Amino acid sequence: MDGEVKAVTIAAKDKTRRGIRLKPWARLPKLEPPPLENGARLSRAEFERRYKAMPRVKKAELIEGVVHMPSPVHHTVHSRPHAYIIGWLVLYCSATPNIDLGDNATVRLDIDNEVQPDALLRLETASGGASRISADDYIEGAPELIVEIAASSASYDLYEKKNVYRRNGVQEYIVWRVYDEALDWFQLREGAYHQLKPGENGITRSQIFPGLHLDVTALLAGDLPAVLAAVQAGIETDEHTAFVQRLESLAQS
Repeated sequence: MDGEVKAVTIAAKDKTRRGIRLKPWARLPKLEPPPLENGARLSRAEFERRYKAMPRVKKAELIEGVVHMPSPVHHTVHSRPHAYIIGWLVLYCSATPNIDLGDNATVRLDIDNEVQPDALLRLETASGGASRISADDYIEGAPELIVEIAASSASYDLYEKKNVYRRNGVQEYIVWRVYDEALDWFQLREGAYHQLKPGENGITRSQIFPGLHLDVTALLAGDLPAVLAAVQAGIETDEHTAFVQRLESLAQS
């Protein structure tokens, strides 16, 4: 009997030597689905599956099949500028029926790209918009206007994402480069993005959303009253009135 016990003890020690106890990862629970990882290459379906399983993650994007997970958001260089952009767009939306405003909404652009822009403005589908709301409540297709808050010109917002937006037909794309104290407003023409230049009084005017005017100098200076005054003036123009009437006619047809 003592010989049998000794044999069992020796066998257990042999298993330990062979590595059973030297593999702590073998005892870890298997995560299903696996977590999202920055830089991972995934299909859009797998990206969505993993993202939905991580409710604590507030922002993740799939750009050209690669997962991007931004760092925690700083206030002065992101949160506050983001709020100013939303306030600017909210005022315009309040006077413009049949359009839709989104804040960090998930947008399915194509099979390799699912983005979460800081802000977007889209025409309702019934009013001629290029995007729609899916059965599971996501935006599918290209919104007419997208805004991103970027740290500087080195941001992927001006490289990979810009190319994705161009290719998918986002008509206007705004990037506020906070560290650079600059704002780029691109318009899609003949398949390429071209910079919109300020007109009289330094006001830049949307070509897709008539009356959406932006005092870029005031925005960069943090002068929110002047920013709102410029868009209010745009709302009061004849071109905005005609735009509203056209959208209402399309929605009723």
